Amino acid sequence: MQNEPTYDLEAEIGLLKKIGEGDRASFDQLYDRFADRLFGIAYGVLNQREAAEDVVQDVFVQIWEKAALYDASRGRPLTWAVILTRHKAIDRLRSNQRRRQLQEDAEREAETHDPFDEHTSLEAAAAGETTARVRKAMMELPPDQRQSLELAFFSYLTHVEIAEQLKQPLSTIKGRIRRGMAKLRELLPPEEE
Repeated sequence: MQNEPTYDLEAEIGLLKKIGEGDRASFDQLYDRFADRLFGIAYGVLNQREAAEDVVQDVFVQIWEKAALYDASRGRPLTWAVILTRHKAIDRLRSNQRRRQLQEDAEREAETHDPFDEHTSLEAAAAGETTARVRKAMMELPPDQRQSLELAFFSYLTHVEIAEQLKQPLSTIKGRIRRGMAKLRELLPPEEE
């Protein structure tokens, strides 16, 4: 391997400390030290160059934002960055798989229904009424619960992705979704047949 920086724990800890203070040059140095390794890890999980590059970019954004929180007693800087990369890559993989599965399910559903079938048209009308009821009930939720549910069920984000996007702890997001779903069950009793 050419031009790979030698491992120096104290230097890497020092770089993270300076990054935590907003030092761009230290960030660039850390990027030069870690980027190739982190890309290799992300690529190994995702097996797609562009997706791996996106993950590495997300990891470095997180390093920039969280460097001040780094605790040297919990592990080496590279180990921390590798863990961040693996988690983000796995989250991306799961999210992609879920989106792909939803798309395949929707395509299969579309293939099995005749758009001119009277029964299907009645089901569509009933679904429209149900959608209106759900929208109305959603508007009655507290804004934080509504936002979390919309991101989970309409934007198909994972709980981790929602937590990152809203800059909230994962446990907070899970609690909001759980409370929001419980409230929706209260607001949307089963319809009589």
